[in-house]
Amino acid sequence: MNYPYKQQFKEALVTWFSEEQRDLPWRKTRDPYKIWVSEIMLQQTRVDTVIPYYERFMMSFPTIEALANADEEEVLKHWEGLGYYSRARNLQAAVREVSENYGGIVPNTRHDIAKLKGVGPYTAGAVLSIAYGVPEHAVDGNVMRVLSRVLNIREDISKPKTKKIFEDAVMALIDEANPSYFNQGLMELGALICTKGKPSCLLCPVREFCLGFEAGDPEVLPIKTKKTKVKALNYDVVVHRRGATYFVQQRAADGLLANLWQFPMYESYKTGEPLVNFKHVFSHLVWHIESYLTTELPVQQEGKWLTLEEIERLPMPVPMLKVLDAVKKQVEL
Repeated sequence: MNYPYKQQFKEALVTWFSEEQRDLPWRKTRDPYKIWVSEIMLQQTRVDTVIPYYERFMMSFPTIEALANADEEEVLKHWEGLGYYSRARNLQAAVREVSENYGGIVPNTRHDIAKLKGVGPYTAGAVLSIAYGVPEHAVDGNVMRVLSRVLNIREDISKPKTKKIFEDAVMALIDEANPSYFNQGLMELGALICTKGKPSCLLCPVREFCLGFEAGDPEVLPIKTKKTKVKALNYDVVVHRRGATYFVQQRAADGLLANLWQFPMYESYKTGEPLVNFKHVFSHLVWHIESYLTTELPVQQEGKWLTLEEIERLPMPVPMLKVLDAVKKQVEL
């Protein structure tokens, strides 16, 4: 790699991170299980959002054995509101595999840890470098943004093959004496200073070694083609009431929001007392929701009649929690 500031960049980054890193709960441990949980939670989720979830999760499932032996519905309830629920199911499946096949010890090689369900190249590298001090790449969107500017890489990061360029770059630059702080430093720099849009170059600890800054246009990097337009779907969510009970059903065991509980969703219903209207954005689609409260019985379908207290103990996706809150307010009137 033709980069003239390799040693200076490495030293400046690690020094900056050691002095300026945020005080986050998962940075107070080197337990590979706890670091693994934090990395799964942080996927596509803001740090401030993750902190309370992580702390509650660790209180309930402090060890691999605790999570491996937990009921899936209890795990999903702890994940409620974080979204991307397949992360929780995959994490528990992988933890059970560690418990059964690795004596409850998280593997310390990329070959083995990458076999675990839901553990991709980034998560594997993060756990290995942070928990075990192994010099391995951990490349996510933040890291690609930082290195595209530092190394003036103008390849399209939306193309899968481009990621290999960044993985190779990390392995060429990484501080083998402190891979944990090097990788975390890249992530922290991308989160706080080398942000999307206009980076805070005047505050950057590696500005002197940034080829994108030298070129005069770091804000145009990384190069990324726009995503295709997300799909929009319209649903009527209907809360069927019978006395003090309400009809709920469990979603299918696979697909979007698998195994979570919901009020029935219809393409068109529009009967009953209006509750709340909103849109909910997923990564690949948008739900436009209108919700209604009715005493009409649902068409024949599988489900349960439960009280509000019983429903509150079930894991539900965020759109259904919004409808549930509207029902509770209506009942209180």
